[in-house]
Amino acid sequence: MEGSGEEFMKYRSPLVSRYASKEMAYNFSDRNKFTTWRRLWLYLAKAEKELGLPITDAQVSEMESHLEDIDFVMAAEEERKLRHDVMAHVHTFAHCCPTAAPIIHLGATSCYVGDNTDLIMLRDGFDILLPKLARVIDRLANFAEKYADLPTLGFTHYQPAQLTTVGKRACLWLQDLVMDIHNLQRAREDLRFRGVKGTTGTQASFLQLFQGDHEKVEELDWKVTEMAGFKKSYLVTGQTYSRKVDIDTLCVLASLGATVHKICTDIRLLANLKEIEEPFEKEQIGSSAMPYKRNPMRAERCCSLARHLMALVSDPLQTASVQWLERTLDDSANRRISLPESFLTADIILSTLQNITEGLVVYPKHHADCHEKIRVLSQQAAAVVKQEGGDNDLLARVQADPYFTPILGQLDALLDPKTFVGRAPQQVTRFLSEEVRPVLEPYKSNMNVKIELEL
Repeated sequence: MEGSGEEFMKYRSPLVSRYASKEMAYNFSDRNKFTTWRRLWLYLAKAEKELGLPITDAQVSEMESHLEDIDFVMAAEEERKLRHDVMAHVHTFAHCCPTAAPIIHLGATSCYVGDNTDLIMLRDGFDILLPKLARVIDRLANFAEKYADLPTLGFTHYQPAQLTTVGKRACLWLQDLVMDIHNLQRAREDLRFRGVKGTTGTQASFLQLFQGDHEKVEELDWKVTEMAGFKKSYLVTGQTYSRKVDIDTLCVLASLGATVHKICTDIRLLANLKEIEEPFEKEQIGSSAMPYKRNPMRAERCCSLARHLMALVSDPLQTASVQWLERTLDDSANRRISLPESFLTADIILSTLQNITEGLVVYPKHHADCHEKIRVLSQQAAAVVKQEGGDNDLLARVQADPYFTPILGQLDALLDPKTFVGRAPQQVTRFLSEEVRPVLEPYKSNMNVKIELEL
């Protein structure tokens, strides 16, 4: 019972119990899954009725009135007896719809509800992720614009290199995120409905129901596809839709994971350099033993979960490769885990990254240390010239200062003012204008959502 502690006696996925948003957790919930099955049975009955099969208004009305009231206990008992989850829910639905019982699931195979529901969940999962990704891009774009001109030391090989700006570095992160939002949009739009295809994808059962009328079978497929909110269905399937669809879906999420891991790793490195820090709550504890510490725990969480997200793509790759002929059932158990977990994980890292990008702390003085060193040395050199009549010895002073040891080999180039930050500020302005702001237009109404993290 709720609150009795029984829920703590078995494994609970931290993706749901600890991290994921309510909307994404619900998207892959049993309730959403099985109510979607019932809606799909309703769509099928409606379409079959419209095309002339002997289905009554009373049967359709009865189904409509029982879409939500699922007896999960009965369904579980039926599944234990039948060893078949779809037929268990057919029987459970039929129990509360006795008039409609003879026409529920008429002509369909299990994958009619199973695969089509999965495709609906994938589509709706993308619709949850895309505004969240857009908000991350928006927050980071504001950050890049604010610090477009703030010089900072660039690194290659994590060794001191040429100067850049804080805003330009943020645009490197943004560019990857913009690629990700395009990838997610494309993957979402490429999704089609499995539709009404029958046991091996030939639509034979429906052709029999409509007494050989091919046009009615095609129209049935289209009507159900349209009711489910899709523009197209796959023209050919086996018993299932091609499992390459799952590869495409999880590949773009894994790619997003790689982006987030890189961004958050950079933030962790910059935190060590005292240049940038993630938000730190008023009562947050960085370390139980070292109270002065401000660990980048949000960025670390993102990196930790992003690794899981990147690893999950291997599941659909292997699954698609071993789907014999029209299908095998060894895809089922794997997909029950890999598909939801990919979306749940992506959801978590985007929510966390939004929180990070809304509160990034920059320490301009530390970014200016290099500038300050040069300023002090140049004033000393100027004093020699003005007060003592000597030669300008700034270069010798720079070469003698241990601070500049890592870049002594590049001094000649670095002393050219044009090489300090180059066109970094101008690049930031153009990039934000041409490539970032336009992709955010469709998500304007979602921009004001704030993220509160439970750490």
